[in-house]
Amino acid sequence: MSIGVKREVYQQLNVLYSIKGGEERLQKIILSGNEAVAEGAYIAGVGLGIGYPGTPSTEIIEVLEKKGGPECAWSINEKVAMEQAYGACVAGLRSLVTMKHVGVNVAADPLFTFAYMGINGGLVIVTADDPGMHSSQNEQDNRWYALHAKVPMLEPSNSQECLDYAALAFDLSERYDVPFFLRMVTRVCHSRSLVEIDTGKVYKRQARDYERNVSKFVTLPAHARARRVILEENLAKLSKDTEARAVNTMEITDQDVGIITSGASYNYVKEAFGDRYSVLKLGLVYPFDQEIIRDFARQVKKIYVVEELDPYLEFNVRAMGIECEGKKYISPFFELNQQVVATSLARAGLEPLEELDPAAKEPAPDVPVRPPILCAGCPHRAFFYLARREKATVVGDIGCYTLGAAPPLDGIDVSACMGGGYSIALGLSINPPEGKKIFGVVGDSTFYHSGITGAIDAIYNKRDIIPVVLDNRITAMTGHQQNPGTGQTMSGDATFMQEPERIFMAVGYDRVLEVNAFDLKGIRDAIREAKETQDRVALVIKSPCRLIKGVKKGPLMEVDTEVCSKCKSCLRLGCPAISLGDEEYPVIDPLSCTGCGVCEQLCKKEAIRVKDQEVSR
Repeated sequence: MSIGVKREVYQQLNVLYSIKGGEERLQKIILSGNEAVAEGAYIAGVGLGIGYPGTPSTEIIEVLEKKGGPECAWSINEKVAMEQAYGACVAGLRSLVTMKHVGVNVAADPLFTFAYMGINGGLVIVTADDPGMHSSQNEQDNRWYALHAKVPMLEPSNSQECLDYAALAFDLSERYDVPFFLRMVTRVCHSRSLVEIDTGKVYKRQARDYERNVSKFVTLPAHARARRVILEENLAKLSKDTEARAVNTMEITDQDVGIITSGASYNYVKEAFGDRYSVLKLGLVYPFDQEIIRDFARQVKKIYVVEELDPYLEFNVRAMGIECEGKKYISPFFELNQQVVATSLARAGLEPLEELDPAAKEPAPDVPVRPPILCAGCPHRAFFYLARREKATVVGDIGCYTLGAAPPLDGIDVSACMGGGYSIALGLSINPPEGKKIFGVVGDSTFYHSGITGAIDAIYNKRDIIPVVLDNRITAMTGHQQNPGTGQTMSGDATFMQEPERIFMAVGYDRVLEVNAFDLKGIRDAIREAKETQDRVALVIKSPCRLIKGVKKGPLMEVDTEVCSKCKSCLRLGCPAISLGDEEYPVIDPLSCTGCGVCEQLCKKEAIRVKDQEVSR
């Protein structure tokens, strides 16, 4: 089903589910978890929504910005976003800051201290975890951040709870003077379910008066020691709060078996076992409501814990002296689903519903693997193709261009995290393979996020690396968000346009070689010059992403089979618009081709040329 058709179906369902009669303002609509979080923050009167785009969290700020009212922005990285949100909350505004799970690592430095300092206006931090690594480089379990940073955490299981918990988190944050985590996972962020909203509610920004309080907001060691005690006292009070504890619910249907779970895992448990076994669903996963856990344990003979990733709940339940089983049966890695939960606990003797997934017994269809690849006409493709041909050692980074590591481009040697494209290259340059210069590669958004510091470090410590910015004029992989180099804010307002070239020169580089991303000869010459020169040189490979609205496609290309020698060199570009056709001649798909012209430059036989009759573009 196409996105357009899906949207139309949702709109029709939204009309059908309108509640008529005495509660005409109440309406049930279908929202994704991300949309529901934005709605919850909106009705809570949030004053600032800020974050760094990262799947699966991105849509929260985008939806909030479109609603109008709160100040919304993309920050250059998660640490700066966290600090801005905290500054706004100190000023009295309710503030929402969003990021994916690895983004919390970037923001962890201020986060731990903010917990000690406390808040003024409510502060809610969304961490969107990614079990199964659908679009991530690891699947860390950020529930541990709640425990270690001493930041309370709510974990919703559906869109209604996303809305309710987001609003509740602001209230509890202000009530107990603590920041609050809202932990999402990919399946909850992107799945859609019914949500009841008040269509007549008008946005009203909540704001508290600012009062200067040095002992609270200036973390000298003496102040921090006092605040640590206050934090522990506030957490103890929170754990007894009636409204906070109400999100933890018991369903006693069986005296023999009880299952403790939370978040998305609750859905899998219910789909696998229905009401066959008793269930304790924890909505507040830090601090722990020990009273309800002990009450549940008294009412069942055997307890199993079902949770994705780490044995976080199991660890804490066992720490209370309560016997339970969890990771003995449930996998500690990858995303769960109802079939996995049913099959896993069947080994413990639990019986799933008979009607569960009858299709699972049928053989899986033989579907070819379709790994992600760079789009047709991607401005990153030519650099990686030539870097490999020129035998360059390349340290990559996180973004669309990570796909430059995949065959047939095979153009990246190391890639780990945002900003690491430069910083890892710095270390590699100390003992470079074959004595070669190391190329460090980041995208434009990543350059502003955390690449600049590595570029400066290279100058300061005299590291002989070649920093490269693949500048496609947008934050592409997460859905075309603006960044400091696009000249527009999140709302589309014009702003100062940063340029990597000027920044490189300002921090000490002798020369910056700027090349059009589709100019094969220009890129090849730049790579060779950078390897050979003694100057401190940086490369900027620049051209807009072909998927940006308003970017025009070039002329449609075709293969002249009378000239083509079947060398298949064009296939080494890995462009999805080029495939092998009849009699092993390459074929260019007219619907996919964006007319970038790279294949035309590559063909030594000049068998690729502009098509005489263009199809509709």
